[in-house]
Parts: sequence; structure tokens; C-alpha cells
Amino acid sequence: MKFNWGTGIAIAIIGFISFIMYFVITMSTDLAYSHDLVTDKYYQAELNYQEEIDAEKNANALLENIKIERDQKGIKINFPKDFASKKIEGKVFLYRPSNKQLDFEIPISTSKSYLLVPEQRLLDGRWNIKILWKHKNTNYLVKQELIY
Repeated sequence: MKFNWGTGIAIAIIGFISFIMYFVITMSTDLAYSHDLVTDKYYQAELNYQEEIDAEKNANALLENIKIERDQKGIKINFPKDFASKKIEGKVFLYRPSNKQLDFEIPISTSKSYLLVPEQRLLDGRWNIKILWKHKNTNYLVKQELIY
């Protein structure tokens, strides 16, 4: 068999296509490359995005904002002291970017000026925390990334 330009180009094209097909199949079937969306209801969440922007502006306008700190018992979320703790309602959502099964939500019900997220629910690593609360018909939102 004679090896000429046409044969070389055909072998190069077949090799390139094989190379690309290998990566396409590997990326679509290997679980190590599986990544989830932040939320399954993406478009529904987008409709409420302006409300989130307004709530974040309200939280940034506070003289004293929420303080999130690591405690021996878990994550302690301290609400502003000038807010009546019994009138605070809302939810805390903890999102784990690396594993969708670890995400969870806690309703805010406080008798003191803080909320404790128990350590048993948290694994070491990166967490995104989103605190949406309401006090006297005003919504507030704090988003923060933390390493536990």
C-alpha cells in the first residue's frame, strides 16, 4: 500500500474524530464529571430574583447585619440585636456545591438572638449559606460562602 497525502489526511481526520468521540463519551458517562444545577427549578427561581435583590439591599442597609461564626456545636448565626428575636421568621438554606444530596434547609425559629445549625449536619468543606428572613414585613437576605 502506498502512503500519500490523501491517505495521511484521511488517517489524521479519523484520528481526530476518534479522539473527540472518546472525550465526549467519557464526559457524558463518567460520574466524576457529573455536576448538578444549584436548583432544579431554575426558571421559577429567576422570576423571584428581583425580590432577592431588594432583600439584599435591605440587609446591606442595616447598621448591624447577621454574623455567621463557627462554634463548637456547629454554625452560629447571630441576628442583629435590635431585632425582636420572636418576630424573626424565614429560612436558612445550606448548599454544598460538590454534592446535591448534602443540601438542606432549616426554618428560622429563635427564642434567643441566634440560630444554631448543628454540627452533625455539616461535613468539612465549602458551603454556600443563604439566609432569608423577615422582620416587621421587611425581607432581608444574606448570602455567604464559608469553609467548615
